[in-house]
Amino acid sequence: MDGMTEPASSWRPAMTAAGLRQALPAAAFFAGFLWDALTLGRSVAAMDLWLLAAYLAGAAGLLWYLGRLETVVPAGAVAAPAPRWRGAAPYLLLQFLFGGLFSALFIFYLKSSGYLPATLWALGLGGLLVANEFIEDRYRRFTLTWTLFGLCAMLLLNFVLPHMVGSIAAFWFVASTLAGAGLAHGLRLKTPGRPGRIGPMWAVAAALLLAHAANVIPPVPLVKRDIAVGHDLARLDGAYVLKQEKAPWWQFWRRVEGEVHLRPGERLHCLSAVFAPAGLDTRLYHRWSRHDDRQGWIATPRIGFALAGGRAGGYRGYTWKQNLAPGEWKVAVETEDGRTVAVHRFVLSPAPRATDAEMIDKVF
Repeated sequence: MDGMTEPASSWRPAMTAAGLRQALPAAAFFAGFLWDALTLGRSVAAMDLWLLAAYLAGAAGLLWYLGRLETVVPAGAVAAPAPRWRGAAPYLLLQFLFGGLFSALFIFYLKSSGYLPATLWALGLGGLLVANEFIEDRYRRFTLTWTLFGLCAMLLLNFVLPHMVGSIAAFWFVASTLAGAGLAHGLRLKTPGRPGRIGPMWAVAAALLLAHAANVIPPVPLVKRDIAVGHDLARLDGAYVLKQEKAPWWQFWRRVEGEVHLRPGERLHCLSAVFAPAGLDTRLYHRWSRHDDRQGWIATPRIGFALAGGRAGGYRGYTWKQNLAPGEWKVAVETEDGRTVAVHRFVLSPAPRATDAEMIDKVF
């Protein structure tokens, strides 16, 4: 009996240490993502982009170094076996750098997505972020690493180039995507041995361009701050105040009434706030649309307002409509070339607003 006590006592600490080693990557992942969520994406600051550029540069240096290690040892030469930690360390560091890039880019794109297709696109990036935690061993396959590096370069430059030129024209998305793909291709050409294949990376670039043309990718670096519809818009001390109907007490899960009620002849205002980087001047539009059971969404002519970049709280624009028919409505915030920034849906009730309806202020 005494002979069995000693091994059992030694086994428990070993299992505890192994459990800690397995838990540390997950803890580091969630801690890093939480930090990014709290510090990134509010306004897509230039300093954030510089930091991510440093991550990308570090990944480029590691890929070149790993390619050099993969070169064939000359005949007659004997390569000294590297310690296990030294062989794994570059791949762990590469995983960390890609994880940091995917984490920040996921938050950036999620903040920029104000409608369903763009949100699904951002969630796809979130899936890559999670998958990155489980593919460390596959980083030894250069075809995969070139593809991931090229994707990170393209997505990052999609933000950087509009910041630099002060424009969100579609041309700059195409140019930044091709520049990121070209950067990955050029790095592979300069890497000793040119390991792996670069074709899949170009396939990803083509998919990005198609997704952009289909209005799936949001018009970065614009970030939707807020959008709402309501009554009696007023400006007070530099802020816009929009009156909204308060939800009844039993609808505890919402702050605002689910339906909008208008009095005869009353205006309904839509107010939106969108962040744009400093130096970016463009024009945005509100497109009001009503759903018809037979014809689908029927759009009215869109109404534009100017947008100048740099305000931390987002630049605000509003439009209004009068004598609207009851039913399901939506207001889309669009760029000059028709790309969607955000969509707000609401239902207009056929019943007029009661004189004693309780109102709350929405401040922009």
